[in-house]
Amino acid sequence: LLSVLCSGDCQLHTSCGIQKCTTDFVSFTSHLNVALEDFDLEFCKALRAYSVCTYRNSKVCRGNLVYHSAVLGIGDLMTQRNCTKDGPTSSTNPEMSHDPCDYSGHTEVREHLGGEKTPPPTYLFCGLFGDPHLRTFKDHFQTCKVEGAWPLIDNNYLSVQVTNVPVVAGSSATATNKITIIFKSYQDCTDQKVYQAVTDDLPAAFVDGTTSGGDGNTRSLHIVEKVSGKYIEMHARYIGTTVYIRQLGHYLTLAIRMPRELVMAYEESQDLQLCVNGCPSSERIDQSGHLPLPVVEKLLPWGAAAHPRSGYTLETATTKCHEKMLVKDIYFYSCVFDLLTTGDANFTAAAHSALQDVEALHPSKEHWHIFPRSGGGGVGRGSKFFVSLVLLCLILVAYL
Repeated sequence: LLSVLCSGDCQLHTSCGIQKCTTDFVSFTSHLNVALEDFDLEFCKALRAYSVCTYRNSKVCRGNLVYHSAVLGIGDLMTQRNCTKDGPTSSTNPEMSHDPCDYSGHTEVREHLGGEKTPPPTYLFCGLFGDPHLRTFKDHFQTCKVEGAWPLIDNNYLSVQVTNVPVVAGSSATATNKITIIFKSYQDCTDQKVYQAVTDDLPAAFVDGTTSGGDGNTRSLHIVEKVSGKYIEMHARYIGTTVYIRQLGHYLTLAIRMPRELVMAYEESQDLQLCVNGCPSSERIDQSGHLPLPVVEKLLPWGAAAHPRSGYTLETATTKCHEKMLVKDIYFYSCVFDLLTTGDANFTAAAHSALQDVEALHPSKEHWHIFPRSGGGGVGRGSKFFVSLVLLCLILVAYL
């Protein structure tokens, strides 16, 4: 579309303002990132401004082919992005516009005012699911006990706390049954908002009954219910943060994307954050991925059924998880571990959804999948023998 609109035909119709309309549209959209949650909102505003501009030039541009191409192109793009014809439009001076409640625009504003090129913000991902399995902001993957209430995130902008309870009698493995999130007050963008979810109560509103923070028109903070009682999203545009919460079976999962500079904005007293520093070593089940292979072999010979009281053997659990996840990464093996530990097939869906959340929120596609590290004795990544020993060791540790 832009290659047509920016052609030299505009020069033949000096009274037609289509070239200015197109230039403004490019200015409105050049800084937008399709991966950000508010992309469609801002793109639609730019399209509406583009449409208004073409309408104002309809008479003088009647015989201009570029003008008619623009009108058709705008209509097609508005249909593709589900844009309404009526609604807010972008500023007439895009280079000077500044929305203090739009984190994605802060970089462009700093560049404009300071005259120096600023690198785009770096986003980090953290997720918690299953028994529970933690993926930290540093892309470290851990399986932990962490029974009771623990802080996932605690910085100057956001606090997230989870509560974990045992899932199987006699096992140290736990799962999340409560999540509390506090969005701290920020300028004129939002007052403090508290969200709380517990098993069988996943509301689509904050504790005070509202579904957004700040001015309802700016939507700087709002909740979207995707599946009633099962899946909600929270979008905090003013801090560039997105949170997904799901209930699968009797337990909750959480995934979050947040800018690095805000993740690191915390005091020394706030250093106990599972998403930032991982679980304390005393709470780890996976032993940092290193296994005493000879000991495992003596305790559970290769091929032995692992905890048949769960209802799954290693073979049947592997088959069940492979139905949902074709790539045998750490999410796949976490699924197998959870089935062998609990016998609850809902953990298969939890692992699968956790991977889907990674694909939706994690900024680097090449880091979506994490694979088990090599163990001792030269057994390498991807080895069925090694992975089986990993799972058996995890289960043994969980039941000690």
